[in-house]
Amino acid sequence: MVTEPQIRARSLFPRVLEALDDTRIVVIQGARQVGKSTLAHQVLAERPGRIVTLDDTEARVFAGEDPVGFLQQNPDGLLVVDEIQRVPELVIALKAAVDRDQRPGRYLVTGSANLLDLASTHESLAGRAESVVLHSFSQSELAGQAASFPDHAFRGHTFGDHSSTLTREDYLARACAGGYPEAMRRSPRRREDWYDTYLSRIVNRDAVDISGLQRLADLPRLLRLIAARSGSTMVWNSLANDSQIPRRTLDPYVGLLETLYLVHTLPAWSVNLTAREVKQPKLFLLDSGLAASLLGLSPEAMGPTHVATGGLMEGFVIGEIRRQLGWSHQRATMHHYRNSRGSEVDLVLEAPDGRVVAIEVKAAATVQKKDLTGLTVLREGLGDRFVGGYVLYTGDRSRPMGDRLTAVPIDALWSV
Repeated sequence: MVTEPQIRARSLFPRVLEALDDTRIVVIQGARQVGKSTLAHQVLAERPGRIVTLDDTEARVFAGEDPVGFLQQNPDGLLVVDEIQRVPELVIALKAAVDRDQRPGRYLVTGSANLLDLASTHESLAGRAESVVLHSFSQSELAGQAASFPDHAFRGHTFGDHSSTLTREDYLARACAGGYPEAMRRSPRRREDWYDTYLSRIVNRDAVDISGLQRLADLPRLLRLIAARSGSTMVWNSLANDSQIPRRTLDPYVGLLETLYLVHTLPAWSVNLTAREVKQPKLFLLDSGLAASLLGLSPEAMGPTHVATGGLMEGFVIGEIRRQLGWSHQRATMHHYRNSRGSEVDLVLEAPDGRVVAIEVKAAATVQKKDLTGLTVLREGLGDRFVGGYVLYTGDRSRPMGDRLTAVPIDALWSV
């Protein structure tokens, strides 16, 4: 069972405090209901100030009619503005306020949309704000740790002594539960009702606030289709046909889902190992619980041959690593790799200096030689740049699989 999330420390909390020490505006961004407001209140326990939420009608009217006055509510201290995407024009007044008074730590704002992706706010925030992306709970946070698999992996850690008591069914239960605090407090059946209400609110409120697209009611179906394609390279024409959104107008809808922190793109990676690498990206839902809900998946129904198991587990693992990169010391970009011969790697992490860690995800409890094919291609092609390759699987212990290759139980992500 997944532990019910209480008020608990978020691993990004120290980063937010550090940013307030030297940055005029700090932005906590992420999907609705991931805990942005709770994190903001935790910051206020350390840095006294005032919080105002734009979900409140009176506050929203005040911000829209008198943005300058709104931002002067706590002139000598920290002002927290919650859900700022509800009044995007307030960002212009923020720019003017911090240009007049350049003291750091004046404003902490939260948003359920990526403000830097909005044309109306991009230039206003540039150079004045630092954005911190908060996701739904990671498994390491649920375990009460600030684990960082990327830090260990880029140091060449083999996790050789790691063993696990978790089974395939345990991992599927965690993937299906996801990390939204409110969803995790509910039974699986009640969780379905919560997700339905959650998506309805996003479509009817947040999407309307920031987008002029005409077919917003189609977003839940588009999300479901993306969830069904998790783990596969994206064929855009197929997605357009199935969603009944013309290909020429599909990109803004996918972009909106990314801006709302519901979907993330995993781009293809290439260093010219061959001239025939596949360039299409993969798309995943940021929270595996939402993906499972949209597809009607449960651990009990997902037998060994269930077609959706691999994609759900892949999204679960990639989502965990994406969360950890928010607080890891090691910076890295995320990609997938596939060539025309069919060799592929689920996740490629590339450090700024060009070093690479490669990860393959398997829902099985055993690892076969064929599971190492893509990792071997990268190791042979990259030479010393290749730090290590890992097959993250549902088995019980770590096993060496060759030069710089290791099979590691998935829970090493959050327990080492």
